[in-house]
Amino acid sequence: MSTAIICAILIVLCYFGLRSTINRTKYGCCGSGGSEVKKIKAVDKNISHYPYTRTLEVEGMTCGNCKKRVENEFNSREGLYASVDLKKKLAVIHMKAQMPEDELKEMVRKAGYTPGKIK
Repeated sequence: MSTAIICAILIVLCYFGLRSTINRTKYGCCGSGGSEVKKIKAVDKNISHYPYTRTLEVEGMTCGNCKKRVENEFNSREGLYASVDLKKKLAVIHMKAQMPEDELKEMVRKAGYTPGKIK
């Protein structure tokens, strides 16, 4: 009897593990069955129009959807243009006007990630 219970528990655990793996393969680590995050593009992509640049470390990003969420948070605001390097876990933020570091970090938190050092 105890062998049957253990087997049933193992089958249930394997089912949930397999389902999670399929979702991650299909949608990325952030995809819990929903659609892919749509990218918001900055209105002005000409870097020469942005005299100020900051590089911000971002912790907690693991996939392309994470990258898009951070970029979208910045690119949705007028006067900001951001690109994220997922492997280096860095966001390069181009600004038309200077912004306080605390505000930049708060935008990363709003996207759901942990801000690090600003360079």
